Amino acid sequence: MERQVYTDMVRWDKPSFLGQSILYLTMLILAVVMLFPFLYVLAVSFSSSRDVADGRLIIFPAHPTLAAYSWVLQGGQFLQGLENSFFLVGIGTAFNMLMTTTMAYALSRRGVPGNKFVLWAVLLTLLIAPGIITKYLVVKQFGLLNTLWALIIPGAILPFNLVVLRQFFLSIPEELIDSAKLDGANDLQILRSIVLPLSKAALAAIALFYAVGHWNSFFDATIYLNNPQLYPVSVILRLLVLQGGQSMTETLTGQTAPPDQTVQMAVVVLAIVPILLIYPFLQKYFTKGVLTGSIKG
Repeated sequence: MERQVYTDMVRWDKPSFLGQSILYLTMLILAVVMLFPFLYVLAVSFSSSRDVADGRLIIFPAHPTLAAYSWVLQGGQFLQGLENSFFLVGIGTAFNMLMTTTMAYALSRRGVPGNKFVLWAVLLTLLIAPGIITKYLVVKQFGLLNTLWALIIPGAILPFNLVVLRQFFLSIPEELIDSAKLDGANDLQILRSIVLPLSKAALAAIALFYAVGHWNSFFDATIYLNNPQLYPVSVILRLLVLQGGQSMTETLTGQTAPPDQTVQMAVVVLAIVPILLIYPFLQKYFTKGVLTGSIKG
C-alpha cells in the first residue's frame, strides 16, 4: 500500500511533456541571450574593414579575416601584457595562497597567543579600508613602484578570503589534529598532511578568486605602474578602448591598423581565452569538492 502511494506521488510530481518543453525552451532562450554577446565579439574580431564599414556584423562575418589578430600580435605589446598577466596569476596566486593558508590555519587553532586580537584586526580592515593615497605612499616607501610586485604584495591576504578559509579549517574535527599531535606531528606536518587534503574545496575556491582577481586587475596597475612594458592585459585592453586601436598600435608600429572595433574585439577574445580554457576545469573540481565536503559533513 505504501509503495503504491509513493508511486502515485512520483507520477504526480513528474512534469508533463508540455511543462518540460516550456522549461527547455526557456533555458534555450536564456542560453542564446547569454551567448549572443560572446558570439558578436568573436564575429567582430574576425570581420574585415568592409564588413565594419557596411555594418554587416551579426554573428557570422561575411568576409572573415585574421588581420586584427595578426596586427595585435605583431606589435609585441599584447604579448608582453600576456606575459605580465601570467606572472601575476601564477606567482601572485601562489604567494596569496601561501600567506592566506598559513595565517588562516594559525587563526583557527585554539591557544595561539594573540589569536583573537589578530582576527579582530583583520575583520576591522573589512570595515575601514585604507585610502588610495595611503596605499600609494606605502608602496612607494617600500620601493615597489614600477614593479609587478606592487600588484602582489599589498594584496597578499584579502580579509574575506582569510575569514572563509579560517571558517573551513574550524570545521575540521579537532580529534584528527589532537591524534596527530599525540603521534608527534608538528603544526606544519598537520597542515600539509591533514588540513590541506581535507580543504580542497575551499582552497580551490580561494585560489580561483585570487587568480581571477589578478587577471582582471587594472586599477592598481594604472596607479603603481608607469612603464608600458609592465602593463597587464587588462590595462592594454583599457588603453585600446579609451585611445582606440589605430592610435595606440600606430604609435607602436608606425603602420596603418585595422578598424578600432575589430582590434578591440580581438584583444577581448585573446584576453578571455585563457580564463575560458582554465575556468571549466577549476569549476568542475570546485563543484566536486563542495559536494564531497557537504556529503562528508
